[in-house]
Amino acid sequence: MQTPIRGLRSFCIAAKCLSFKHAASQLFLTPSAVSHQIKQLEEQLGFELFQRQTRAIALTSAGKQFYSAVHPLISELESTISSFTHNQQNQTITISMPEFFASELFVPKLSDWTEKYPNINLQLETVKASSPSSSNADLSIVLANGVPNASIVQELFPIRYAPACNKKLYKQWVNHGIDALKHVPLILHQSRPWSWHQWAEKMNIDDFDPKQIIQFDSMFGVARAAQQGMGIALVPLPMSKTWFSEKLLIKLFDQELVTKDKYYLIQHENIEVGSAMDTFAKWVERNFNADH
Repeated sequence: MQTPIRGLRSFCIAAKCLSFKHAASQLFLTPSAVSHQIKQLEEQLGFELFQRQTRAIALTSAGKQFYSAVHPLISELESTISSFTHNQQNQTITISMPEFFASELFVPKLSDWTEKYPNINLQLETVKASSPSSSNADLSIVLANGVPNASIVQELFPIRYAPACNKKLYKQWVNHGIDALKHVPLILHQSRPWSWHQWAEKMNIDDFDPKQIIQFDSMFGVARAAQQGMGIALVPLPMSKTWFSEKLLIKLFDQELVTKDKYYLIQHENIEVGSAMDTFAKWVERNFNADH
C-alpha cells in the first residue's frame, strides 16, 4: 500500500502547530479532512501519531520520532518541486493589524509592495486597537505598552498623542489656553481612559476638571469625531499626520503625551517561517521603522 504524500504533509503541518484546525487553514482543507488523512496514515503505520484530547492534540512518543524522520524529507521534496516549477502560483500572507494603522499608514504604502513583490499576495485582516490579533494570521502588527509575548518580535516605532480639534473649534478656543478643556468635550480611546488625565498631569494642571469625556472603541472614531467638531481629541502620531497636513485636524496645544506605547510586528509561534513572510517582515521594518 502506497503512502499518499498529502497525508505525510498534513501530518507534518499538524505536528508543527499541534492543531488540526490550523493545519487545515494552511492546507486549504477542512479539519475533518486533515484528521481523516492522518487517521489513514496511522492505520497504515500501525501506531497512533497523536494523543487526541477534547480541545487539543499532542504527539505520541512514536509520533515525535516519526516527525523527526519524515519532516526533513517532506521539506526537501517540497523545495525540489518548487525549484522545478516555473509557473508557481502566487504565495499569500495573512497579516493582522489595527484598523487605524491599516487605513492611515499601511494602505498608502501598498503600491510600493505591489510594485516590488507582484508574486506575493497579501490578505489583510483589521482589528480594533484593543482587540486580540487574528489567530489565523501569519504575522500581526500590534500596539502594545510593552514587548509582546511571541516567538519573534520586531519593534517598529513609538507613538505619541497630540491634543487636536477641527478648524472651527481651534479658532474659537486657541486664545483661551487650558480653560478650553473645561468647556469643550474631550475625546479619547476607551483602551486609554486616563490619557487626558495623564496629559494634564504632565502639563502640571492641578485643577483638571473636564466638562465631558467621550470614549470611542476605535482610533478612527476618535479622529473622525474631532474632525467633525465633537470636541478635542488625543490623536496618535505619526499615524494621523495626513489629517494634520490636510488641515482636517489642528493641534490646539503643542505639548504632546508621550507614553510607552509602540507598534510591534510579531510572528506567531504556530507558523513556520517562509521566504515570503521574511520578505514581508523586512519590507514592513524598512517602511514603518526608520522614517518614524
